[in-house]
Parts: sequence; C-alpha cells; structure tokens
Amino acid sequence: MDNTWFFDETLADADPEVALHIAAEEARLRGQIELVAPKNYLSRAAREAMNSMVVFATIEGYPGKRYHAGVENFDAIERLAIERAKAMFGGGHANVQPHSGTQANQAVYFATLSPGDTVLSMDLASGGHLSHGLKSNLSGRWFNTVSYGTTDEGFIDYDAMEQLAREHRPKLIIVGGSSYPRAIDFQRVSAIAAEVGAATLADVAHFSGLIAGKQYPSPFPHIDFLTSTTNKNLRGPRGGLVVCRDAAMGRKIDSAVFPGIQGGPHPNVMAAKAVCFGEALKPEFAEYTSRVLNCARTLASGLSSRGYQIVTGGTDTPFAMVDLRNKGLTGDVAQNALEDHGVTTNRNLVPHDTESPNVTSGLRMGTSAIAARGMGEAEASELAELIADVLDRVGGVTPGSSVKIDPAIAGKVSAMASTFPLYPNNTKLRRI
Repeated sequence: MDNTWFFDETLADADPEVALHIAAEEARLRGQIELVAPKNYLSRAAREAMNSMVVFATIEGYPGKRYHAGVENFDAIERLAIERAKAMFGGGHANVQPHSGTQANQAVYFATLSPGDTVLSMDLASGGHLSHGLKSNLSGRWFNTVSYGTTDEGFIDYDAMEQLAREHRPKLIIVGGSSYPRAIDFQRVSAIAAEVGAATLADVAHFSGLIAGKQYPSPFPHIDFLTSTTNKNLRGPRGGLVVCRDAAMGRKIDSAVFPGIQGGPHPNVMAAKAVCFGEALKPEFAEYTSRVLNCARTLASGLSSRGYQIVTGGTDTPFAMVDLRNKGLTGDVAQNALEDHGVTTNRNLVPHDTESPNVTSGLRMGTSAIAARGMGEAEASELAELIADVLDRVGGVTPGSSVKIDPAIAGKVSAMASTFPLYPNNTKLRRI
C-alpha cells in the first residue's frame, strides 16, 4: 500500500477548512496589536522545537526512569529544561512537565494538602486566579478556601491576610494571580505563614519573565513553591512548571505531577520550554523584560493622563489594569470597541467589582507581546492615545448603540503592526 501521501501531503491539501482558519488567524496576528496579557510569541527556534520529531515520543515518568524504550534523547532535553528552570529562578528543584499553570497549581495542592484542608488565597476580583480556590473550580470544591482582598486603593491587605491566617489556620497560603499589578511582599507573606505553620505558593505566571529578567522581586528564599505558565513573558509554549525553593520537596512535587494529576507530558512542548528557558538566561532577555515593564508603565501613565483610572495608580508587572467605572463604561463594551479598531485586550474584574465576570468594570492590557515584536515606550505612549481615543468615542455613544469604526484610528494601528512585523511571510519552519 502506498503511504507516501500520509507523510508528504500538506495541510492545505489534506484539510483546506482547517488550513483556511489557521491562515485567517495568522493574518489577524500580523495585522493587529496584541495587548491580551497572557498572549505572546515564540522565537523561531522555539517554534522549530515545537514542530520537531520529538512530538512522537512517549515519555511517562522522569529522566532515567521512563516506562518506554527509545527515550534517551528526550531524557537529555528534559534535564536541560530542568536545570535551566532552576537557574532562572534560583530554586532547588524544578518540574517542567505540567501541561498548564493550573495543573502546576494542582500539583502543589496534591503535594501539600488533603481534601478538606483550608487554603488562604486572594479573591478573583482583587487579582487572584480561579485555580486558587474558586468554588466552580476543582480547587474550590475539594478544599476549604478563605479569601483575602485588597485595600480601597487596590493593594494587598496584608493585615487582613494575617488576621485571616490566625483565625483559620490554613495549610497553604497563595499569593500572585492573574490581575494584581503590584510587587508582592513575599517576606511578609512568609512571616505570616510561619506563624500558623502554612506552606506558601507564589503563582507568578503573569510576571515570571520579569523575575527571570531581574525586573520583579523573586519569591525565593521566602516562598516554598513557585508556579508559572511558560507562554506569557517567558516567551515559550503554552505549558506550566513548578519550582521548589528546597530540593527536599522535589520528590513530593514530582509524584504529584506524575502519577498524581497527569500522565505523560507533551514532549514537543517540553523541548520548546527548554529553548525558551535557555533564551531567558541570556543577557538580552533582561533588556526585553525591562522594555516589557517600561511599556506597561508608559501605557498606564498615558491612559491616566487621559482621565482613565489605573488600579493602584500604576504597575510593577507586564500589564496595566484600567478601572472604567469613572467613565461609565463596562469591560465588555470597551473590549469589543478596541478589537474593532485592531487592538485586542481583555475585559477583567477590578477590586470591589459589582459586574459579572462576563461584563466586568475593567480592562487588562499586557505588553509582553508588543515588546516581543520590538516595540518600546514610544509605541506604548502612542497606543495609550489611540486606546483613549477609541474609549472616549464609546463613552459618547448612546447605551445599546454600536460604535462606528474610525478609519483613522484603525489605520494607525495597522501601520504600527506593519512597522513591527512578526515572522517573515516566507519563513518555513525546518523539520527536525
């Protein structure tokens, strides 16, 4: 039987419907400005690793202790990823197998808690994450979650955290999350946890690249566990990792990941992780993360000067949180209007928000992707003006009416995207 078609037929020929949608997404990415905080791009090298022959590996277990033959090459790749992850964050042990940041968090739960134990974490509207104990999430169904929040100004209320810890005696205290824009006092959290005998977890998914680039305080040596995704400002593939402060905790974390919460890892994703971790250890990565942070601060400052309220008045992270309530706007309306003009953002809850998560009173705007394209503070300042121009128009529209696209604004966005292109159109990823 002739099987040559199976190995040679292109996607466009084999499945034109899927190919059409992929082509449309590529056109969107090239023509729009990406400010959705979790989104970023991979280097060509990391994409080649993702597209390589290691995708076919079956690698349950850990290096040197696999359950299948033919794994020696991937053992070497995973060992590289582990050592690079430890070096990035100064940890004693790293597990690079989690499929996502949520599963990285689940691994820490599995390693440190029993069902019904109490967890103290930040509430969602204040900046936490659903995997930190939201009732509709596994973490909230299996464990007793107590939530701390922020002050009226939007900063973590450490006094309330301490009081809740003394009252509820949690087994685990979680800091970090998805939309808290300020540096966390890890030493204060460690002291609170030590008083009540709790373990500590820093979910740094949204600013792990800044930690690696020395632009944000490190959780170590104060915090027990660090979890992160790898696709945000680490500029890697979609995936997760866990880093332990102490090597002694490594065995528990490894058992929690496999066989605790998942089977075999995704080998091509882990290969791409190894590549992006190596990139993060190079001197130029510090320049990139510095630009990410400066762009976020410039964006926040520019919007503030146009009358838009910035949560906490600024940011120490790769994103700015905009509270739209003083403008009479909701996040969903603002998000749609900006996307119509070529700027993608995401609606987001803000502290003390009374809107639902599908509506929200805020916008979250991240700068990891624009910095990866080569943009800097000048472009962030221009974007702030263009965003404010769009949102000012939305504020003047009768509720329920649609906002007409302003061709001049959309044209400026398109021109900026063209000035900072993504991969060359003729780039063909080499098959390895």
